[in-house]
Amino acid sequence: MQHPPYLQQGALIGITCPSGYMPMERIVHAISVLEQWGFKVKVGKTAGMDKGIYFSGNDEDRRDDLQAMLDDPEIDAILMGRGGYGLSRIIDALDFTAFLNKPKWICGFSDITVLHSHIMAQYHIPTLHSPMCGAFKPGTEDSSYIRSLHEALTGAALRYQLPAARYNRNGTASAIITGGNLSLLAHLIGTASDVDTDGKILFIEDTGEYLYHIDRLLVQLKRTGKLAGLAGLLVGHFDNMKEVTRPFGQNIVEIIWDKVKDYDYPVCFNFPAGHEDINYSLRLGMEHQLTVNDSGTVLEQLG
Repeated sequence: MQHPPYLQQGALIGITCPSGYMPMERIVHAISVLEQWGFKVKVGKTAGMDKGIYFSGNDEDRRDDLQAMLDDPEIDAILMGRGGYGLSRIIDALDFTAFLNKPKWICGFSDITVLHSHIMAQYHIPTLHSPMCGAFKPGTEDSSYIRSLHEALTGAALRYQLPAARYNRNGTASAIITGGNLSLLAHLIGTASDVDTDGKILFIEDTGEYLYHIDRLLVQLKRTGKLAGLAGLLVGHFDNMKEVTRPFGQNIVEIIWDKVKDYDYPVCFNFPAGHEDINYSLRLGMEHQLTVNDSGTVLEQLG
């Protein structure tokens, strides 16, 4: 599978905000760290753009800024400022012709799942599920999860080892990783950006949802066959889950397990990626080996 070139010293990283508003002061520290890593940075017009609305500029602003980054032959990777909501409003207006001539790493998560899934569905080019600018806070520069973005961009071997967790299901799978934010994966079903899960290791995460919403999203994935043919399931952070007046009756782990208990592929809970500070990078669209046993879980990229 073709993948974007790994970055060398002096590579150029573009920063854009194709979804929610991000104040410039939250981007400045990320720029400083990227420069300390030896990269050059090009900041798009939507970084810090405040039009008094939820989005970082209107649809045209955000589309044009992301399009310019995709088209720029000097840019080697695009790091998103933040997620939120907005990419699905502009995804069909983007032209990937120049991107296909020179693929570059797309870095982000949450609403950026739309872009990850679209690029994989249409072009089969790997992307990075990774921290964004908002994760670069003073004192975190040397944390292993921030450093994982540098490692993912520069071609280092990614290998993650986790302790055993209740409801894990033992097994081994070698397959491409796909997925991202659960709400967005369900939102994309039936579109040109729909995720193909067959024979894949599916990664899911989410934040701030009611438990019954999560149940409904997973039922949607199951009814559309997206949980039946998996090679494996990787469950990331599901933080800030909420209840309504009457309790749902299952916690988040039980809700997920209930949807996959009848299958036989390996399942790993508590993978440290998603909407918490500790958010390790994953090379979506590339083959990994997932090994789950009584000692814990190992996820490592192959090749």
